[in-house]
Amino acid sequence: MGTEFLKIKELEEAIEIIEELFKNSYKNQSEEISLEESVHRVIFNDVEAKIDFPPFNRALKDGYAIKAEDSFKSSPQDPKSLKIIDSIEAGIYSSKTIEKGQAIEISTGAPIPEGSDAIAMVEHTERYGEHVNLLVGVTPNTDIAFKGSDIKKGDLILKKGNILSPGKIGALKAQGLEKIEVFKKPKIGIISTGNELVVDKKDFKFSKIYDVNSYSLKSAIQISGGEGEILAIVKDNYDELKEEIKKGLEKYDILLSSGGTSAGRGDILIEVLNDLGEVYIHGISIKPGKPTIVGKIDSKLVIGLPGNPVAALIVYSTLISPHVRKLSGLKESMKSKVKKFPLNSRLHSSKGRAQYFLVKIQDKKIYPIIKDSGAITSLAIADGYIKVPKEKELLEEGEMLRFYEF
Repeated sequence: MGTEFLKIKELEEAIEIIEELFKNSYKNQSEEISLEESVHRVIFNDVEAKIDFPPFNRALKDGYAIKAEDSFKSSPQDPKSLKIIDSIEAGIYSSKTIEKGQAIEISTGAPIPEGSDAIAMVEHTERYGEHVNLLVGVTPNTDIAFKGSDIKKGDLILKKGNILSPGKIGALKAQGLEKIEVFKKPKIGIISTGNELVVDKKDFKFSKIYDVNSYSLKSAIQISGGEGEILAIVKDNYDELKEEIKKGLEKYDILLSSGGTSAGRGDILIEVLNDLGEVYIHGISIKPGKPTIVGKIDSKLVIGLPGNPVAALIVYSTLISPHVRKLSGLKESMKSKVKKFPLNSRLHSSKGRAQYFLVKIQDKKIYPIIKDSGAITSLAIADGYIKVPKEKELLEEGEMLRFYEF
Protein backbone atom coordinates (compact mmCIF):
# COMPACT_ATOMS: atom_id res chain seq x y z
CA MET A 1 0.00 0.00 0.00
CA GLY A 2 1.22 3.49 -0.84
CA THR A 3 0.87 6.44 1.44
CA GLU A 4 -2.28 8.54 1.24
CA PHE A 5 -2.21 12.15 0.10
CA LEU A 6 -1.44 13.77 3.43
CA LYS A 7 -1.70 17.49 2.79
CA ILE A 8 -4.06 17.89 -0.16
CA LYS A 9 -5.05 21.52 -0.65
CA GLU A 10 -7.72 23.40 -2.50
CA LEU A 11 -6.28 25.25 -5.49
CA GLU A 12 -6.67 28.71 -3.94
CA GLU A 13 -4.94 27.60 -0.74
CA ALA A 14 -2.13 25.95 -2.71
CA ILE A 15 -1.57 29.16 -4.68
CA GLU A 16 -1.25 31.12 -1.42
CA ILE A 17 1.16 28.60 0.12
CA ILE A 18 3.40 28.53 -2.96
CA GLU A 19 3.40 32.33 -3.15
CA GLU A 20 4.42 32.60 0.51
CA LEU A 21 7.15 29.98 0.09
CA PHE A 22 8.69 31.81 -2.88
CA LYS A 23 8.40 35.15 -1.08
CA ASN A 24 10.22 33.84 2.00
CA SER A 25 12.79 31.72 0.16
CA TYR A 26 13.96 33.93 -2.72
CA LYS A 27 14.85 37.52 -3.43
CA ASN A 28 15.57 39.21 -6.73
CA GLN A 29 19.29 39.23 -7.48
CA SER A 30 21.33 40.89 -10.21
CA GLU A 31 24.39 40.15 -12.27
CA GLU A 32 26.50 42.18 -14.68
CA ILE A 33 26.81 40.79 -18.19
CA SER A 34 28.21 42.00 -21.50
CA LEU A 35 25.88 43.85 -23.86
CA GLU A 36 26.42 41.26 -26.57
CA GLU A 37 24.93 38.58 -24.29
CA SER A 38 22.08 40.68 -22.97
CA VAL A 39 19.29 40.28 -25.55
CA HIS A 40 15.97 39.38 -23.86
CA ARG A 41 17.44 39.97 -20.40
CA VAL A 42 15.68 42.31 -17.95
CA ILE A 43 17.33 45.52 -16.72
CA PHE A 44 17.81 45.55 -12.94
CA ASN A 45 18.14 49.33 -12.41
CA ASP A 46 17.21 52.51 -14.26
CA VAL A 47 19.92 53.47 -16.78
CA GLU A 48 20.87 57.14 -17.19
CA ALA A 49 22.82 58.64 -20.08
CA LYS A 50 26.53 58.97 -19.41
CA ILE A 51 27.09 61.40 -22.30
CA ASP A 52 25.09 63.71 -24.53
CA PHE A 53 23.94 62.12 -27.76
CA PRO A 54 24.87 63.10 -30.29
CA PRO A 55 28.08 64.09 -28.48
CA PHE A 56 28.65 66.99 -30.94
CA ASN A 57 26.71 68.96 -33.56
CA ARG A 58 26.68 66.72 -36.64
CA ALA A 59 25.48 66.70 -40.23
CA LEU A 60 22.28 64.83 -41.06
CA LYS A 61 22.90 64.85 -44.82
CA ASP A 62 25.75 64.76 -47.29
CA GLY A 63 26.40 68.21 -48.72
CA TYR A 64 28.12 71.44 -47.72
CA ALA A 65 28.39 73.17 -44.37
CA ILE A 66 27.62 76.85 -44.93
CA LYS A 67 26.34 80.01 -43.35
CA ALA A 68 22.59 79.95 -44.04
CA GLU A 69 22.56 83.64 -44.95
CA ASP A 70 24.87 82.89 -47.91
CA SER A 71 22.08 80.81 -49.48
CA PHE A 72 19.23 83.29 -49.16
CA LYS A 73 17.43 83.90 -52.50
CA SER A 74 19.48 81.19 -54.23
CA SER A 75 17.77 79.49 -57.18
CA PRO A 76 18.77 77.48 -60.26
CA GLN A 77 18.39 80.65 -62.28
CA ASP A 78 20.39 82.75 -59.82
CA PRO A 79 22.66 80.42 -57.75
CA LYS A 80 25.00 81.71 -55.07
CA SER A 81 28.60 80.55 -55.44
CA LEU A 82 30.78 79.68 -52.41
CA LYS A 83 34.46 78.77 -52.18
CA ILE A 84 35.17 75.25 -50.83
CA ILE A 85 37.90 75.45 -48.18
CA ASP A 86 37.95 71.88 -46.80
CA SER A 87 36.29 68.44 -46.81
CA ILE A 88 35.09 66.43 -43.78
CA GLU A 89 34.07 62.77 -43.55
CA ALA A 90 32.40 61.03 -40.61
CA GLY A 91 34.95 60.37 -37.88
CA ILE A 92 37.17 63.38 -38.62
CA TYR A 93 36.78 67.13 -38.10
CA SER A 94 38.02 70.37 -39.63
CA SER A 95 39.99 72.95 -37.69
CA LYS A 96 38.94 75.64 -40.15
CA THR A 97 36.25 78.23 -39.43
CA ILE A 98 33.77 79.07 -42.18
CA GLU A 99 33.64 82.74 -43.08
CA LYS A 100 31.09 84.50 -45.25
CA GLY A 101 31.19 83.18 -48.83
CA GLN A 102 32.86 79.89 -47.84
CA ALA A 103 31.73 76.25 -47.59
CA ILE A 104 33.14 72.94 -46.37
CA GLU A 105 32.16 69.68 -48.06
CA ILE A 106 30.69 67.38 -45.40
CA SER A 107 29.47 63.77 -45.04
CA THR A 108 26.53 62.54 -42.98
CA GLY A 109 27.57 62.17 -39.34
CA ALA A 110 30.59 64.45 -39.52
CA PRO A 111 31.02 67.27 -36.95
CA ILE A 112 29.70 70.68 -37.99
CA PRO A 113 32.66 73.07 -38.45
CA GLU A 114 32.92 76.39 -36.64
CA GLY A 115 31.07 79.23 -38.34
CA SER A 116 28.46 77.00 -40.02
CA ASP A 117 24.78 76.98 -39.10
CA ALA A 118 23.23 74.92 -41.92
CA ILE A 119 23.81 72.11 -44.42
CA ALA A 120 23.09 72.51 -48.11
CA MET A 121 22.16 69.06 -49.42
CA VAL A 122 24.41 67.80 -52.21
CA GLU A 123 21.29 67.24 -54.37
CA HIS A 124 20.63 71.00 -54.25
CA THR A 125 24.12 72.06 -55.33
CA GLU A 126 26.44 71.97 -58.31
CA ARG A 127 30.20 71.81 -57.89
CA TYR A 128 32.68 73.50 -60.22
CA GLY A 129 36.27 72.78 -59.17
CA GLU A 130 36.86 74.60 -55.86
CA HIS A 131 33.47 76.32 -55.89
CA VAL A 132 29.92 75.15 -55.24
CA ASN A 133 26.74 76.74 -56.55
CA LEU A 134 23.73 76.74 -54.20
CA LEU A 135 20.52 76.08 -56.13
CA VAL A 136 18.16 76.33 -53.13
CA GLY A 137 18.11 78.60 -50.10
CA VAL A 138 18.22 77.06 -46.61
CA THR A 139 17.31 78.35 -43.18
CA PRO A 140 19.54 78.26 -40.08
CA ASN A 141 19.81 74.82 -38.41
CA THR A 142 18.81 72.93 -41.58
CA ASP A 143 19.93 69.27 -41.46
CA ILE A 144 21.97 69.68 -38.27
CA ALA A 145 21.56 67.36 -35.27
CA PHE A 146 22.65 69.37 -32.27
CA LYS A 147 24.64 68.04 -29.34
CA GLY A 148 22.29 66.36 -26.83
CA SER A 149 19.25 66.74 -29.12
CA ASP A 150 18.56 63.01 -28.85
CA ILE A 151 19.37 62.61 -25.16
CA LYS A 152 21.28 64.67 -22.63
CA LYS A 153 23.71 63.41 -20.02
CA GLY A 154 21.76 62.35 -16.92
CA ASP A 155 18.50 61.73 -18.79
CA LEU A 156 16.74 58.38 -18.28
CA ILE A 157 17.42 55.99 -21.17
CA LEU A 158 15.83 52.76 -19.95
CA LYS A 159 13.77 51.85 -16.90
CA LYS A 160 14.19 48.96 -14.50
CA GLY A 161 12.20 46.03 -15.86
CA ASN A 162 12.74 46.88 -19.53
CA ILE A 163 13.50 43.82 -21.63
CA LEU A 164 16.61 44.32 -23.71
CA SER A 165 15.89 44.24 -27.45
CA PRO A 166 18.38 44.88 -30.26
CA GLY A 167 17.29 48.54 -30.38
CA LYS A 168 17.72 49.05 -26.64
CA ILE A 169 21.12 47.36 -26.74
CA GLY A 170 22.10 49.73 -29.54
CA ALA A 171 21.03 52.73 -27.45
CA LEU A 172 23.21 51.53 -24.56
CA LYS A 173 26.17 50.92 -26.84
CA ALA A 174 25.79 54.49 -28.15
CA GLN A 175 26.58 55.56 -24.59
CA GLY A 176 29.84 53.62 -24.65
CA LEU A 177 28.56 50.94 -22.27
CA GLU A 178 30.15 47.50 -22.43
CA LYS A 179 28.17 45.81 -19.63
CA ILE A 180 24.71 46.07 -18.10
CA GLU A 181 23.23 44.98 -14.76
CA VAL A 182 20.32 42.59 -15.28
CA PHE A 183 18.07 40.36 -13.16
CA LYS A 184 19.81 37.10 -12.43
CA LYS A 185 17.93 34.11 -13.81
CA PRO A 186 16.90 31.51 -11.23
CA LYS A 187 18.71 28.24 -11.87
CA ILE A 188 16.33 25.29 -11.89
CA GLY A 189 17.42 21.67 -11.93
CA ILE A 190 15.13 19.07 -13.50
CA ILE A 191 14.94 15.45 -12.36
CA SER A 192 12.69 12.81 -13.91
CA THR A 193 11.87 9.70 -11.93
CA GLY A 194 10.61 6.32 -13.10
CA ASN A 195 11.91 2.87 -13.95
CA GLU A 196 10.20 3.14 -17.34
CA LEU A 197 12.02 6.27 -18.58
CA VAL A 198 14.84 6.29 -21.12
CA VAL A 199 16.65 8.91 -23.21
CA ASP A 200 18.78 6.92 -25.66
CA LYS A 201 17.37 4.87 -28.53
CA LYS A 202 19.56 1.94 -27.54
CA ASP A 203 17.67 1.67 -24.23
CA PHE A 204 14.22 1.89 -25.80
CA LYS A 205 12.36 -1.41 -25.70
CA PHE A 206 9.01 -2.87 -24.74
CA SER A 207 7.70 -1.40 -21.43
CA LYS A 208 9.94 1.70 -21.76
CA ILE A 209 9.02 5.25 -22.80
CA TYR A 210 11.12 8.28 -23.65
CA ASP A 211 11.55 10.99 -21.03
CA VAL A 212 9.25 13.79 -22.18
CA ASN A 213 8.89 15.95 -19.10
CA SER A 214 12.53 16.99 -18.76
CA TYR A 215 12.53 18.57 -22.19
CA SER A 216 9.11 20.22 -22.08
CA LEU A 217 9.83 21.60 -18.60
CA LYS A 218 13.23 22.94 -19.63
CA SER A 219 11.58 24.81 -22.50
CA ALA A 220 8.84 26.13 -20.21
CA ILE A 221 11.48 27.36 -17.74
CA GLN A 222 13.32 29.20 -20.51
CA ILE A 223 10.11 30.91 -21.63
CA SER A 224 9.52 31.90 -17.99
CA GLY A 225 12.89 33.63 -17.91
CA GLY A 226 14.65 30.96 -15.86
CA GLU A 227 17.65 28.80 -16.59
CA GLY A 228 16.68 25.13 -16.67
CA GLU A 229 19.05 22.19 -16.76
CA ILE A 230 18.23 18.51 -17.06
CA LEU A 231 20.06 16.63 -14.33
CA ALA A 232 19.17 12.95 -14.44
CA ILE A 233 16.66 10.18 -14.79
CA VAL A 234 16.39 8.48 -11.42
CA LYS A 235 14.94 5.03 -10.88
CA ASP A 236 12.21 4.51 -8.30
CA ASN A 237 14.82 4.14 -5.60
CA TYR A 238 14.87 6.08 -2.36
CA ASP A 239 18.66 6.32 -2.00
CA GLU A 240 19.26 7.34 -5.62
CA LEU A 241 16.63 10.07 -5.52
CA LYS A 242 17.82 11.35 -2.16
CA GLU A 243 21.41 11.59 -3.40
CA GLU A 244 20.39 13.35 -6.64
CA ILE A 245 18.33 15.90 -4.72
CA LYS A 246 21.16 16.61 -2.29
CA LYS A 247 23.58 17.12 -5.20
CA GLY A 248 21.11 19.33 -7.04
CA LEU A 249 20.52 21.58 -4.05
CA GLU A 250 24.23 22.43 -3.96
CA LYS A 251 24.07 24.03 -7.43
CA TYR A 252 20.48 25.04 -8.19
CA ASP A 253 18.02 27.48 -6.65
CA ILE A 254 14.97 25.29 -7.26
CA LEU A 255 14.55 21.61 -8.06
CA LEU A 256 11.72 20.17 -10.13
CA SER A 257 11.10 16.45 -10.00
CA SER A 258 8.50 14.90 -12.27
CA GLY A 259 6.95 11.55 -11.49
CA GLY A 260 7.09 9.79 -8.16
CA THR A 261 4.55 12.12 -6.53
CA SER A 262 1.34 10.14 -6.13
CA ALA A 263 0.44 7.49 -3.58
CA GLY A 264 1.71 4.42 -5.44
CA ARG A 265 4.37 1.98 -4.31
CA GLY A 266 7.10 3.53 -6.46
CA ASP A 267 6.41 7.10 -5.44
CA ILE A 268 9.13 7.87 -2.95
CA LEU A 269 9.67 11.63 -3.36
CA ILE A 270 7.41 12.32 -0.39
CA GLU A 271 9.63 10.11 1.79
CA VAL A 272 12.80 11.89 0.68
CA LEU A 273 11.31 15.32 1.32
CA ASN A 274 10.02 14.34 4.74
CA ASP A 275 13.46 13.06 5.70
CA LEU A 276 15.49 16.00 4.32
CA GLY A 277 13.11 18.89 4.91
CA GLU A 278 9.42 19.71 5.19
CA VAL A 279 6.42 19.02 2.97
CA TYR A 280 3.88 21.84 2.64
CA ILE A 281 1.63 20.40 -0.03
CA HIS A 282 0.98 16.76 -0.89
CA GLY A 283 -1.80 16.89 -3.43
CA ILE A 284 -3.83 19.74 -4.93
CA SER A 285 -7.52 19.61 -5.73
CA ILE A 286 -7.10 20.14 -9.49
CA LYS A 287 -7.39 18.00 -12.59
CA PRO A 288 -4.94 17.18 -14.05
CA GLY A 289 -2.25 17.71 -11.44
CA LYS A 290 -3.59 16.32 -8.18
CA PRO A 291 -0.33 14.48 -7.28
CA THR A 292 1.75 17.64 -6.85
CA ILE A 293 4.20 17.96 -3.96
CA VAL A 294 5.75 21.15 -2.67
CA GLY A 295 8.54 20.83 -0.13
CA LYS A 296 11.41 22.85 1.24
CA ILE A 297 14.89 21.69 2.16
CA ASP A 298 16.89 24.28 4.07
CA SER A 299 16.13 27.48 2.10
CA LYS A 300 15.32 25.92 -1.28
CA LEU A 301 12.11 24.59 -2.81
CA VAL A 302 11.80 21.10 -4.23
CA ILE A 303 8.64 20.71 -6.27
CA GLY A 304 7.31 17.35 -7.35
CA LEU A 305 5.25 17.50 -10.54
CA PRO A 306 3.03 14.70 -11.86
CA GLY A 307 4.58 12.21 -14.25
CA ASN A 308 1.89 12.73 -16.88
CA PRO A 309 3.29 15.28 -19.35
CA VAL A 310 0.12 17.37 -19.69
CA ALA A 311 -0.35 17.54 -15.94
CA ALA A 312 3.30 18.43 -15.34
CA LEU A 313 3.24 21.26 -17.89
CA ILE A 314 -0.06 22.70 -16.67
CA VAL A 315 1.00 22.67 -13.01
CA TYR A 316 4.27 24.37 -13.89
CA SER A 317 2.58 26.96 -16.14
CA THR A 318 -0.15 27.87 -13.65
CA LEU A 319 1.51 27.55 -10.24
CA ILE A 320 5.28 27.85 -10.68
CA SER A 321 5.91 29.93 -13.79
CA PRO A 322 4.58 33.25 -12.32
CA HIS A 323 7.19 33.09 -9.55
CA VAL A 324 10.03 32.17 -11.91
CA ARG A 325 9.02 35.11 -14.09
CA LYS A 326 9.06 37.44 -11.09
CA LEU A 327 12.53 36.30 -10.03
CA SER A 328 13.72 36.80 -13.61
CA GLY A 329 12.41 40.38 -13.58
CA LEU A 330 9.50 39.66 -15.89
CA LYS A 331 5.89 40.47 -15.15
CA GLU A 332 4.30 37.73 -13.09
CA SER A 333 1.51 37.15 -15.59
CA MET A 334 1.28 37.36 -19.36
CA LYS A 335 -2.00 39.25 -19.73
CA SER A 336 -1.36 39.79 -23.43
CA LYS A 337 -1.52 36.01 -23.81
CA VAL A 338 -4.97 35.77 -22.16
CA LYS A 339 -7.97 36.26 -24.44
CA LYS A 340 -11.64 35.34 -24.42
CA PHE A 341 -13.26 33.04 -26.97
CA PRO A 342 -16.58 31.18 -27.14
CA LEU A 343 -16.70 27.46 -26.42
CA ASN A 344 -17.36 25.38 -29.52
CA SER A 345 -19.50 22.72 -27.81
CA ARG A 346 -20.89 21.70 -24.43
CA LEU A 347 -18.19 20.61 -21.97
CA HIS A 348 -18.45 18.55 -18.77
CA SER A 349 -15.98 19.15 -15.93
CA SER A 350 -15.07 17.22 -12.79
CA LYS A 351 -17.21 17.85 -9.75
CA GLY A 352 -15.51 19.52 -6.81
CA ARG A 353 -12.12 20.11 -8.49
CA ALA A 354 -10.79 22.93 -10.60
CA GLN A 355 -10.04 21.46 -13.99
CA TYR A 356 -7.72 22.52 -16.78
CA PHE A 357 -8.36 21.53 -20.40
CA LEU A 358 -5.87 21.75 -23.23
CA VAL A 359 -7.55 23.46 -26.17
CA LYS A 360 -7.12 24.50 -29.77
CA ILE A 361 -8.29 27.83 -31.15
CA GLN A 362 -9.96 27.51 -34.52
CA ASP A 363 -12.21 30.03 -36.25
CA LYS A 364 -11.95 32.13 -33.07
CA LYS A 365 -13.60 29.38 -31.03
CA ILE A 366 -12.32 27.12 -28.23
CA TYR A 367 -12.06 23.42 -29.07
CA PRO A 368 -11.22 21.31 -25.98
CA ILE A 369 -8.81 18.42 -26.53
CA ILE A 370 -10.43 15.53 -24.70
CA LYS A 371 -7.63 13.08 -23.98
CA ASP A 372 -6.07 11.77 -20.80
CA SER A 373 -3.23 13.71 -19.16
CA GLY A 374 -0.63 11.26 -20.45
CA ALA A 375 -1.52 11.78 -24.11
CA ILE A 376 1.53 13.30 -25.80
CA THR A 377 -0.32 14.24 -29.00
CA SER A 378 -2.51 16.64 -27.03
CA LEU A 379 0.60 18.69 -26.22
CA ALA A 380 1.59 18.79 -29.88
CA ILE A 381 -1.75 20.19 -31.09
CA ALA A 382 -2.71 22.40 -28.13
CA ASP A 383 -2.53 26.19 -28.42
CA GLY A 384 -3.04 26.66 -24.67
CA TYR A 385 -5.55 25.85 -21.96
CA ILE A 386 -8.71 26.94 -20.19
CA LYS A 387 -9.51 26.75 -16.49
CA VAL A 388 -12.90 25.58 -15.22
CA PRO A 389 -13.68 26.50 -11.57
CA LYS A 390 -14.54 23.65 -9.20
CA GLU A 391 -18.13 24.83 -8.81
CA LYS A 392 -18.80 24.45 -12.55
CA GLU A 393 -19.77 21.00 -13.82
CA LEU A 394 -21.19 21.98 -17.18
CA LEU A 395 -20.19 24.65 -19.68
CA GLU A 396 -22.60 25.47 -22.46
CA GLU A 397 -21.79 25.92 -26.12
CA GLY A 398 -20.99 29.56 -26.86
CA GLU A 399 -19.96 30.38 -23.28
CA MET A 400 -17.12 32.94 -23.26
CA LEU A 401 -14.02 31.57 -21.56
CA ARG A 402 -10.53 32.84 -20.81
CA PHE A 403 -7.94 31.19 -23.01
CA TYR A 404 -4.35 31.01 -21.71
CA GLU A 405 -1.83 30.71 -24.51
CA PHE A 406 1.28 28.60 -23.93
